[in-house]
Amino acid sequence: MLNINDLAPLKINALDENGDTTSLSNILGKPSVIYFYPKDNTPGCTKEACSFRDFNTELQKLGVQIIGVSADSPDSHSKFKSKHSLNFPLWSDPDRKLITAFGAIGKKSMFGKVFLGIKRISFALDKNGRVIMVWPKVNAETHAKEVLDFFTNFPHLK
Repeated sequence: MLNINDLAPLKINALDENGDTTSLSNILGKPSVIYFYPKDNTPGCTKEACSFRDFNTELQKLGVQIIGVSADSPDSHSKFKSKHSLNFPLWSDPDRKLITAFGAIGKKSMFGKVFLGIKRISFALDKNGRVIMVWPKVNAETHAKEVLDFFTNFPHLK
């Protein structure tokens, strides 16, 4: 997993919800939150996405951009975004290259089965793509407020 002061993998490509190729190098210039989540339209992922939607205006006032990343297809992201009026980009990483580079994949268990899955984890990046905060275990309902509080109190943004 990436740690504070690590440079994020800026050149690994992903697809946005429109199917266009993008990467973190395309968003440099302002702070960002990259949040990884397991699957569109599942209860926890929907709560987390809607919470980021609800706090996005405040984060934008601070100059912070949000990007959600999962292995779901661009089409799935587009439908998820539309269904819940999400106001930030969702990136598709079907090969899990970006997910793996950040360390957002690991052993999970459900109903007694152990499998390799996407962790609910978030990273704050500065305008140059350097990690300034890591949230390794995220509460889907309260995390967006936690992110807002972090950026509100981050001295370089005042």
